[in-house]
Amino acid sequence: MTQNNMFTYECIAQDGNARAGVFHTPHGDILTPIFAPVGTQATVKGITPAQLEEVRANLVLSNTYHLYLRPGAELVAEMGGLHEFMQWPHPMLTDSGGFQVFSLNELRSLDEDGVTFRSHIDGSTHRFTPEKSIDIQEKLGADIIMAFDECAKPYDREYSKQAMERTHRWAERCLQAKTRPEQALFGIVQGGVFPELREESAKFISSLGFPGHAIGGLSVGETKHEMNDMLELVNAILPADKPRYLMGVGSPEDLINSVLRGVDIFDCVLPTRLARHKAAMTRTGRMNLQNASHAHDARPIDEACGCYTCQHFSRAYLRHLIVAKELLAGTLISIHNLSMLLELMRDARQAIIDGRYQDFAVEFLANYNASSKK
Repeated sequence: MTQNNMFTYECIAQDGNARAGVFHTPHGDILTPIFAPVGTQATVKGITPAQLEEVRANLVLSNTYHLYLRPGAELVAEMGGLHEFMQWPHPMLTDSGGFQVFSLNELRSLDEDGVTFRSHIDGSTHRFTPEKSIDIQEKLGADIIMAFDECAKPYDREYSKQAMERTHRWAERCLQAKTRPEQALFGIVQGGVFPELREESAKFISSLGFPGHAIGGLSVGETKHEMNDMLELVNAILPADKPRYLMGVGSPEDLINSVLRGVDIFDCVLPTRLARHKAAMTRTGRMNLQNASHAHDARPIDEACGCYTCQHFSRAYLRHLIVAKELLAGTLISIHNLSMLLELMRDARQAIIDGRYQDFAVEFLANYNASSKK
């Protein structure tokens, strides 16, 4: 099925391979590069939609596998779709469920037609095919939906080749199954860490006419160097007039390095997961707020941050909430972490527009300590 032209991408500035663009969707424009908070169960953990708007989030991701199991795609459709169900009026994206299904290992079995798996909730048996994944995502109603793919382990070449070829066949079936023109279906590039497979996949997926492309199977155990090499190779092939989405990547240094190589869209659970584990994200590294050194510290997490948390609360207060096991700790740190990543992407976008992204990236990476736990 031909993709609807209501989804168009405009590149408004470029600095090297880094791009600043606009992706038009029925629920508003997505300004890229952009980070999307993850709302796995139709909620970003511990954060209200109003708080997401306050940190200027624009795009939110939800999970097809989890919402299929609970509460069910039919119920979400009955409630008016995800936007109405979770009261999020801005653009939304759903993944295909492929990554979650293939993560089940011994709980699933694969054949050419699809995957049979057992629910991690109650052990009940279910089956996903490309057609089933599209049907679920159409019921959920997100603006951007994903083709059903097979995510292989990065270092098994034979399996990576088989999974890539199956992903290609499933991508064609997803295009045939799609019926809703107000949703943009993205194809997914696979191929592990093998350059010849990634090149083949990028060329094939590009040839199918998707309005955007996702890069899957990275940040799953390979080295940073290998990920960056694959991004350079793939983005040199993917069409310049369509957005590029790197799935499941959210650490600050990876965002900066990936934008440098032409990626436009990111998502990851990292900022809210770290917050629930007492860690704040800053532009110089992570901060463990449980450390006793913060017990009498009147400073905010980041004195230069304009988020609600940093404008109102001290490190001492946040540590108190953590020690007292108060739920508010996770919420306040999540607000900061999301704000930090979203602001970083806005600054990256402006640096591209100003023609200084190369210097911006070099300066950020020089000051960022990925192993910091201060």
